[in-house]
Amino acid sequence: MAYFTRGDVSIHYEIHGDGFPVLLIAPGGMRSAIEFWADGPFNPIETLSEHFRVIAMDQRNAGSSTAPVSASDGWHTYTADQIGLLDHLGVERAHLMGACIGGPYVLGIIQSAPGRVASAVLQQSIGYDGDREIFYAMFQGWADAIADQHPEADEAAWRSFRSNMYDGDFDFNVGQDFVRTVSTPLLVLMGDDAYHPQAISRAIAAAAPNAQLVENWKSPEDGAAARVTGFLQAHTP
Repeated sequence: MAYFTRGDVSIHYEIHGDGFPVLLIAPGGMRSAIEFWADGPFNPIETLSEHFRVIAMDQRNAGSSTAPVSASDGWHTYTADQIGLLDHLGVERAHLMGACIGGPYVLGIIQSAPGRVASAVLQQSIGYDGDREIFYAMFQGWADAIADQHPEADEAAWRSFRSNMYDGDFDFNVGQDFVRTVSTPLLVLMGDDAYHPQAISRAIAAAAPNAQLVENWKSPEDGAAARVTGFLQAHTP
């Protein structure tokens, strides 16, 4: 197993295939980990590694990755891990693909380091569409499961961390005004449930100047794997 370490942070990652790099940010909410890719309509590790160097990672305190917890943790903390992993691997530029919580993570990388992103796929991104409590509950379930491993974090720290993640609007991270400025080519695979609202996918695709929306992609006959592969190949430098 491969790890990138920085101070007390240890990020587990895997590399599959060769070619232009693709960083995958998995679904699973706060439990975002490599294993969840296998449960989707198609597995991009298998599909994309035939054409690209695929980098898959467990987010901090998910899967086999670990890190301290503090009241200041939030989206920016994860962005630092993700860009740090690219730095560790010597990757100057890459495609990104994020599912579920990976959607806001991808947008956060684009905001922090736009020149390092060739294109990005957002697969049923999470976002705020009137029901914040489901995200609070999702966060709390994850926090409760690992709290005994983090004596450094008291109840106030967990509450602040949760607020930093889910008190925002739109995508919870960068906001709609920023998305309007994103010139990076985006392929948006539409969500269709409370955690992954259709309205958020549509709004991202409408706001970003260089975005394509795919409404139907979950059935094998929709050909999503081939479409994602073709999109990334078309935008490979």
